[in-house]
Amino acid sequence: MRVKDIRPAPAEIEYKNMKFLITDRPNDQTIHTFIQELKKHNVKEVVRVCEPTYKVEELKSEGINVIDLVFDDVHCVAGLGRAPVLVAVALIELGLKFEDAVALIRE
Repeated sequence: MRVKDIRPAPAEIEYKNMKFLITDRPNDQTIHTFIQELKKHNVKEVVRVCEPTYKVEELKSEGINVIDLVFDDVHCVAGLGRAPVLVAVALIELGLKFEDAVALIRE
């Protein structure tokens, strides 16, 4: 059985002492590939900003904590989806200008 790739590929954003990994949301069929990708990037915490499409127990059993931050009716901002927008907010909090945060995410 062939393991499905995560599409699009995860994007790792690094600024100052923080690292963010932006991924497409997994489902119960792709959760094992997702966990492998998280481990490859040493992820310890996942912030889920979309409605649940997978069970968190498998992540928790691998030592990965899941935080749910679902926002009703939040869509793209400047061409960025929910996860990239939250990363942009974090980058702005770390001192980047909005334009620079968006440019860094789009690299």
